[in-house]
Amino acid sequence: MLRVGLTGGLGSGKSTVAGYLRELGAEVIEADELGRALMEPGQQVYAEIVRVFGPEVVNADGSLNRARLAQLAFRGSRIDELNAIVHPAVIAAQQHWMDQVFARDPAAVAVVESALIFEVERDARARGEKDTILADWRKRITRLVVVTAPDAVKIARYADRICQSAEGRGAGAGREAAEADARRRLAHQIPDAEKAARADYVIENTGDKACLRAQTVALWSRLKAESNNFPPNLSLE
Repeated sequence: MLRVGLTGGLGSGKSTVAGYLRELGAEVIEADELGRALMEPGQQVYAEIVRVFGPEVVNADGSLNRARLAQLAFRGSRIDELNAIVHPAVIAAQQHWMDQVFARDPAAVAVVESALIFEVERDARARGEKDTILADWRKRITRLVVVTAPDAVKIARYADRICQSAEGRGAGAGREAAEADARRRLAHQIPDAEKAARADYVIENTGDKACLRAQTVALWSRLKAESNNFPPNLSLE
C-alpha cells in the first residue's frame, strides 16, 4: 500500500498526470472534487462558510456563489479564513477514502491530487500547529510527487481554461482578468523550486504530452513496486 500526494501549482498539468496514473491502475481522488462536495448545502463546511462570509456568498437557489466567495477570499485577503474551514474537512475525507481503498486492496496505490499540500502545511504551522496531520504532510502521505511548469505557462493554461468554460463566459471574464486571477492564486502558492526540493519525485511538464506520459509511466513503475513493500498498518495518526 502507498499513500501518494500529487501536487503542483494551478495549470501545472497535475490533473493530466493524475489521469495517466488512473489509467495505469492507481486509485485517484481530487481534493477539489472533495471540496466541492463538502461545500454543498446541508454540509457542515457549507454552513460554516455562510456563517463566516455572510449571506452574500449564497445564490438564490441556496448554493454557494463560488465566484463571489473566491473574490472575497483572494481579493479581500481572507483566503486563510476560507482554508481554515475547508482544509481540515477535505483532509478528513481523504483519510476516510484511503481507508476504504486499502480495505479493498492492501497493495493499492492511492493518489490524492491536490494543489495545496505544502500550503496546507505552511498555513497550519503559521497558526501555531506542530504535530497535527495538517502541519506535517508526512503524517498522511508517504510519497510526494510534484509536477512543475514555468509560471508563464501555468498562467496561460489557467486563462485558457477559464475563458473556454461556459462559467467563465457567463461571468464575462476576459483574458486579462483570468490572467490576473491566476497571478493572485499563484502568489498564495509556494514556488515550484521549494516544493521540488522536498518532493520524492518530480515531473517536469514542458508541454510535450508524450514526454509527460513517459515520465508518468516510469513513476508508476516505481510507485507500484514500493506499494508492495510498504507496511500495511501505517497509521495516519
